Amino acid sequence: MIIRIAVAYSMGEDGLKQNSHQETIVSAQFCRDPSDPSASLVERLSLMPSASGPLDGLSFTVKDNIDIAGHRTSYGSPAWRDSHPAPNQNALCVDQLLAAGARCNGKVVADEFTYSLDGENPFFGTPVNAKAPDRIPGGSSSGSAASVASGVAEFSIGTDSGGSIRVPASLCGVWGMRPSVHRISEAGVLPFMPSVSTVGVLADRLDHLDKAIRVLLRSGKRPTASLQRILVLSDAMEISDEAVRIEANGALAQISRRTGIEPEPISFGQIIGRDMPLSACNEKALRILQTLEFQNTVGNWIETNAPQMGPAFSMAYENVRGSDRIAALASLDLCERFFEGIQSFITPGTVICFPTTPVIAPLKGTLNTAESALDFYDRTMAMTAFSGVGRLPELSVPILTVDGCPVGFSIAAGHYQDEFLLNAAQEVLG
Repeated sequence: MIIRIAVAYSMGEDGLKQNSHQETIVSAQFCRDPSDPSASLVERLSLMPSASGPLDGLSFTVKDNIDIAGHRTSYGSPAWRDSHPAPNQNALCVDQLLAAGARCNGKVVADEFTYSLDGENPFFGTPVNAKAPDRIPGGSSSGSAASVASGVAEFSIGTDSGGSIRVPASLCGVWGMRPSVHRISEAGVLPFMPSVSTVGVLADRLDHLDKAIRVLLRSGKRPTASLQRILVLSDAMEISDEAVRIEANGALAQISRRTGIEPEPISFGQIIGRDMPLSACNEKALRILQTLEFQNTVGNWIETNAPQMGPAFSMAYENVRGSDRIAALASLDLCERFFEGIQSFITPGTVICFPTTPVIAPLKGTLNTAESALDFYDRTMAMTAFSGVGRLPELSVPILTVDGCPVGFSIAAGHYQDEFLLNAAQEVLG
């Protein structure tokens, strides 16, 4: 059993039956051997495409908080899985991918109730971080990142509220995109934090991510804006480890030479026009909103069913259970004010850059003290909460390396500027 210290605001998300979109099912078996590169899988599948399209020849995996017809969805919890029937329909996003020519290779591990950023699940195990096997994969889309990094599939669909796609993408050295909130259908996706949760994609290459995310976004006309301005979120640079900051500055210098655009430092306070640090995105807004919404989406079920829970989640949930809902309602207003300020500031043609995470993946077993856990979560969520409250599309790019370990470099754009962000990434990266 994994024993570690839980942090109240640790974040993330999270019978065989055929239907018309699953006409050929080759195998369905449970995968549990942690030494196997496919240890990221909860269940191995082979769901064949329902039609031909832009994803022909590509395969994907599905985070286990997203429905696949005829297969129980665990939400990272055996108790949840065993008390809920298998869905009759795929999540709509799964059907979109199958109809675009992709094959589904399986369901992958998620953190318990998707409520974590470290990727360690006491029931389903910790997926192997192929780029740094002695380190955590990050969560809560841990299996999604690990399955892509180990070659189980070219891409995976996961979910992200406060970093659950971006953090594992950063720590496992793969591409990961959180789109604008509600651009992708969440029908058939278990709810975590409805105000900011979104389905997104992790992939081994930018072109694979680009194809998959455009299918899910139902992209139409190409954006008219061109890349004009590159901002650097100075608060995020300051709270990153020095080695990460040095690597990020090196990447920015290359981007400037490639594009001819000089990056401009900008603080969170300057963006919103208020004297507030970047950490306010998490501590005063997203973390509190997460608690309020989780009480509704999962808390009611926990209180009624008293399921077995892992030790870390149990301690974190005690803080959810004891929160004052009425006093916390102010976080709703603050999230909206932050969104309005960010939305007004980020004009078309603008991207904001910063390290995806302030650190490389911590070694397994090192987040077992209050001090180490608080440092990891406080600094990481200060950065990931920015796009959460801003409802921004953010792309984590695997171009930084520190001490032989990957760390992501993020590029974010304005709300509903997803296609512009994808085009800008091509220009920025060359």
